Amino acid sequence: MTDSAQLAFRALADPTRREIIRLLTQQDMSIAALTAHFDMTRAAVKKHLTVLREGGLIVVHPQGRERLNRLNPAGLEPVLDWLGLFDQFWDDRLDRLKSVVERSPE
Repeated sequence: MTDSAQLAFRALADPTRREIIRLLTQQDMSIAALTAHFDMTRAAVKKHLTVLREGGLIVVHPQGRERLNRLNPAGLEPVLDWLGLFDQFWDDRLDRLKSVVERSPE
């Protein structure tokens, strides 16, 4: 597994970070706006955002005096690539099952 995939999986391992990602699918948000959704301090939310940024799942961009957090969909590519390895696995299994079912007498 690549380093970027490991960092992305690490970021996704925490339910709070997954919820932050879900929120960011709706709109870009400041730390203050995100903090309002959780029962934790701004510093705790900032730590979660740091892990998400290191995992490549979000980017931070300035807008006026604020720094907005934005979902980076491309950051999920290493995760999707890794999960894609199992597509062939299941395709093979389902093909074998289909063959068995089609060969069995009715």
